[in-house]
Amino acid sequence: MSDEHAVETPPQQPANTPEPPAPSPRRRGPGPFTLLVLPGLLTLAAVAGALALTGGLPDDWTPGASAQQDGTGGVNETYGPWLRKSAEACTVVTASVLAAQIDQLTGWNNDSGGPSGEQGIAAFTDAGWRTWGKDDDGNGRSSPRDPADAIMALGRQDCSLARKVTDLRTDGTVNGDLVDLTLAAYAVGTDAVAKAGRVPGDAKTYLTEVKALFATYAAFDREDLGDGSGGSQADAILAPPVTTLTITSPYGSRKHPLTGVTKLHTGVDFGAPQGAQVSAARAGTVVFAAMTKAYGNRVVIDHGTIEGKRLQTTYSHLSRIDVSAGQSVRTGTPVGRVGSTGLSTGPHLHFEVIYDGYYADPVPWLSSSG
Repeated sequence: MSDEHAVETPPQQPANTPEPPAPSPRRRGPGPFTLLVLPGLLTLAAVAGALALTGGLPDDWTPGASAQQDGTGGVNETYGPWLRKSAEACTVVTASVLAAQIDQLTGWNNDSGGPSGEQGIAAFTDAGWRTWGKDDDGNGRSSPRDPADAIMALGRQDCSLARKVTDLRTDGTVNGDLVDLTLAAYAVGTDAVAKAGRVPGDAKTYLTEVKALFATYAAFDREDLGDGSGGSQADAILAPPVTTLTITSPYGSRKHPLTGVTKLHTGVDFGAPQGAQVSAARAGTVVFAAMTKAYGNRVVIDHGTIEGKRLQTTYSHLSRIDVSAGQSVRTGTPVGRVGSTGLSTGPHLHFEVIYDGYYADPVPWLSSSG
């Protein structure tokens, strides 16, 4: 049997940072792609003057660095450490995502101004800066025209939006790739995304323009993000959630039987009779247990961290739920019964593994593949 949820990109875990209200939508439209090139033979005095205009030095700056160019999009290489540091706030947002947004917004033009008073390379309004801006570079001022401050503020804003759309997707309110949903929320607001249940139509132009720039800035991304496959941690540490693991639809790209759309099937479907017991695959805490539009009755269990990376499992399309949010469970605790609630073609269990914020093929994680 097959189910509706073939979401393209996995949820991330909320970072331990405050979550102010979502910002108002930004102006959209591609900015000119401007190369910030500094001459190769700057004197130390000229270097100091240029850095004063750009908001100071990153923590790992070394003499002479500002006279060189990063091969990534021709952007001043001193921005690279700030982009990577800003992206550390959450797993959904990467350095390349932030860089692509800045390119689309202003083309890296720190002197650009918008019709609503946007300032600096990240096009912050005064109201937006009051919410997200800080003196991150430690030069004694907090300004949207300090590129380091602006980059860090954009990361905080994006990660707050990522947490909100992750929650919306976890409870089945929205469907789609988390990066796409986060960028859409930046463009038109989280309320519009929630109302549409996906990327709204009026956010698609902005989304397309930003995503077209991802490859330009790919070299900025951290090397330790992983590909979401689970890596060496996929070592049969989960118990089977149903008695017999008969896979009727595997993890991976597929054409959905109901919608006809080809995209990532984020878990595996185990064929099982209506009412068969579904059990927790590992000890943990139930973080979600409720009816959703597409997943039907859905349970999400947080199993804590393994080598610092969070592990969760999900159980969907249940005919009934036997646990509640906040409840602690052991391996084998009944969490519900097999069903066909939500968007489903028949009784089955849609089972997912989420490791470090990314969907992974559940089969290598299971102690028996049936």
